[in-house]
Amino acid sequence: MTDAIVVQHVAPEPPGAIGDALEAADVSLRFVRPYAGDRVPTDIGGASGLVVMGGPMGVYEANRHSFLKDEMRLIEDALHHDIPVLGVCLGSQLLAAALGASVRPSGRQEIGWHTVRLSPVAQSDPLWTGVEPEFVAYHWHGDVFDLPKGAVSLASSTLTEHQVFRSGARAWGFLFHIEVTRALVRGMVGTFAHELAQHRIAAQPILDGAERHLPALERIGKMVFGRWAGLVGKTRDS
Repeated sequence: MTDAIVVQHVAPEPPGAIGDALEAADVSLRFVRPYAGDRVPTDIGGASGLVVMGGPMGVYEANRHSFLKDEMRLIEDALHHDIPVLGVCLGSQLLAAALGASVRPSGRQEIGWHTVRLSPVAQSDPLWTGVEPEFVAYHWHGDVFDLPKGAVSLASSTLTEHQVFRSGARAWGFLFHIEVTRALVRGMVGTFAHELAQHRIAAQPILDGAERHLPALERIGKMVFGRWAGLVGKTRDS
């Protein structure tokens, strides 16, 4: 059995349903946790997939968080070797930057439960085909990215033009979160309470929203991540 590298930037943002899908596909998870002092490898090695999770830092803060530079090199190496890549939130921004796109603060926060609309081309995407064209997802970001050259935009929201993109046949960036569970939502609300207070965003509607929206989101996540894990499995077996 080979493995997938999972870069986790903060304790309350683990891979959640992504990890479940990989394990169901008999792909083991090799965690790299910079917040715990782990060194980020700059090459993909023998891994069959790369997952880069979210975090409160920005792509443009590499001078403060030097491991971000190594993550960029790791992503570039995975892309070079045609290894499946999945970036979530900060991970999607790092993937966009590795592909040459601009990443910047949007000047506003998209936090909580907001509607996502899939683009028509998403219906032919290997991960998103068959998913309903509009659903409510969990968001926690203030940065946005331009669409990388040659990439396909697969989803948007009212505040953000590019919520999902695909580059090539094996790399996806998801700005929103569909990997979360109730426990992960509670953990983020508790850990980042200062951010909610700073932007005058109430915590209780976010917690209440989990009860209403997670059942549908978990179903979508199981489908989408299961398909991505299948690509990782095929890479392992090839």
